[in-house]
Amino acid sequence: MKAIAVTPGVPDSVHLVEMPAPEVEDVPNGRGVLVQVLRVGVDGTDKEINAAEYGAAPEGSDFLVIGHEGFGRVEAVGPNVTEVEPGDYVVATVRRPGRSIYDLIGTSDMTTDSVYYERGINLRHGYLAEFYADDAAFIVKVPQGLKEVGVLLEPMTVVEKGVTQAFEVQRRLRVWRPRRAAVMGAGTIGLLATLLLRLRGLEVVTFGKTPKPYLNSELVEALGATYVTSDDVPVAESPQRYGGGFDLIFEATGYSPIVFDSMQALAKNGVLVLSSVTGGDRRVEVPADKINLEFVLGNKVMVGTVNANREYFEAGVRDMSQAELQYPGWLARLLTHPVKGLENYRELFEKLTTAKDAIKVYCEVA
Repeated sequence: MKAIAVTPGVPDSVHLVEMPAPEVEDVPNGRGVLVQVLRVGVDGTDKEINAAEYGAAPEGSDFLVIGHEGFGRVEAVGPNVTEVEPGDYVVATVRRPGRSIYDLIGTSDMTTDSVYYERGINLRHGYLAEFYADDAAFIVKVPQGLKEVGVLLEPMTVVEKGVTQAFEVQRRLRVWRPRRAAVMGAGTIGLLATLLLRLRGLEVVTFGKTPKPYLNSELVEALGATYVTSDDVPVAESPQRYGGGFDLIFEATGYSPIVFDSMQALAKNGVLVLSSVTGGDRRVEVPADKINLEFVLGNKVMVGTVNANREYFEAGVRDMSQAELQYPGWLARLLTHPVKGLENYRELFEKLTTAKDAIKVYCEVA
């Protein structure tokens, strides 16, 4: 079968490979699920892996099949699989268990191991291929009504995990009923965060860099949220504009200095969720004493979210289903830049890196 791969450690090495097609029997204990890949989204992680910033090939292979935002249809199942059947639409999780106690109890996204295994990212082949096989424990069924937007489930899980963790942390307060939220960034994750927070009934202000009107601002406002640019309303000063700090802030900009502005915009008992993975050595000057004082006296919290276990994939299915009912057609508008066929991998990465106004670039595999 065909697949899109990189040679880890070699910049701009993305290429097409031929490799043996997987089979249900490759998975032990009769728990195998063979999936035909239909669509795979690409994002900054794929771009960074192709730039050789990280990523390692599976043992015994000199290449890594990339792609972690997969969506497909079940072709066959092993004799001990009851969760899905041929014809079902599915998405597979990304992280695979290591050896820590967290891996053993099904929360590999919280692993304390120094080595981690992620399909399409590190030490495990990904989904930019014609087929994959995996254990049913890592396969999540997607309703037929979500088949046109199912490729968005994996990025949705990053948001699901972040918001869920915010509420989990604030159980310490016995009662926490956030009313106002802010989202930093209006890309794919920022838009999905805006959606999820609106589904939870919060007032949401989403900060972007591009002046409106454009598609992203229209999508924000279609949810009943407010879109502003950080040039017009500086984040650190936004509490004065919006009647106080935000109870929950979801940061999704990829620009680390905004974190410190967000810390200053947080209300008492507020939670700041960080979802950006930033490299480099950028430095900024911040009012450290003021931020520290307000965090201590205001019982504020900052927590990170990346990757997700099965719990958040299942939550994502439920919330995307609700979104289709409450905001019909909204999710599909995020799928802006399709590329047909694995053989067009150059076009896929060209759109990922240079396409103007792209929200979600994805490959239509089949």
